[in-house]
Amino acid sequence: MSSRRSLGAAKPITILSWNVNGLRAVAKKGFRSWLDGSGAEIVALQEVRARHEQLPDDLREPDNWHTHVVAGERPGYAGVGMYCARAPDRHEPALGIPRFDTEGRVQIARFGRLTIVNAYFPNGNGRERDNSRVPYKLDFYRAVFDLVQRRRKAGQRVLVMGDFNTAVREIDLARPKQNKKTSGFLIEERDELERWLAAGWVDSFREFEPGAGHYSWWSQRGTARARNIGWRIDYVLTSPNLRPYLRGAFIRPDVLGSDHAPIGVELDPAVFD
Repeated sequence: MSSRRSLGAAKPITILSWNVNGLRAVAKKGFRSWLDGSGAEIVALQEVRARHEQLPDDLREPDNWHTHVVAGERPGYAGVGMYCARAPDRHEPALGIPRFDTEGRVQIARFGRLTIVNAYFPNGNGRERDNSRVPYKLDFYRAVFDLVQRRRKAGQRVLVMGDFNTAVREIDLARPKQNKKTSGFLIEERDELERWLAAGWVDSFREFEPGAGHYSWWSQRGTARARNIGWRIDYVLTSPNLRPYLRGAFIRPDVLGSDHAPIGVELDPAVFD
């Protein structure tokens, strides 16, 4: 996708985000080959579901990649990870709030003036699918919002990326009318994301693609993915001061192995300076 704004002629860098729905599972489906062929500078993962020492040998410390994995206390649940072609200047493996950090949902990495917040936002369904986790989910949204607002006000260029577990507008899911009482499209969840956008955070994908039919998650039941009956719940949000460096944004629905598709952005490399 061509750029609408550019600071120079340098080749853009690619930053990717992907909910892999279990890194050990997707490792058996060619993840390492995909990673090495991705052309990305940074790859952020959600729902890793493993501690660093539990990963396959070729994913613990792969050549040419700096690896950072944050696991929760509950085995095989949640977790985030990051593979970086360049070492971050600083890596923070927690939000600083125990009730969220026990689930391993956030990591923060700084590369020069660029800060990346990789987050796996909770699903509000609850074990009984009664939306019992919605209050926890909303509290998590607010905690991350407060964090990134502080970084933004400090002059950092901030990317907040990951599985937000909410489709913010009707255009962002195939069947909005049927899902108004489903976690992921509840009005209180959508309002929380709308608050981010109203505060100036930029939905990078919508900067380049205003149309419908673009999704990042599909139910594993039936033929939802084949029929493109999906939801766009994975985002890369940028702080306003990063917007001039944005060259492109995309979803890669052709990449299989998870119920989510990778998403990403292209940035002018001057974003680090």
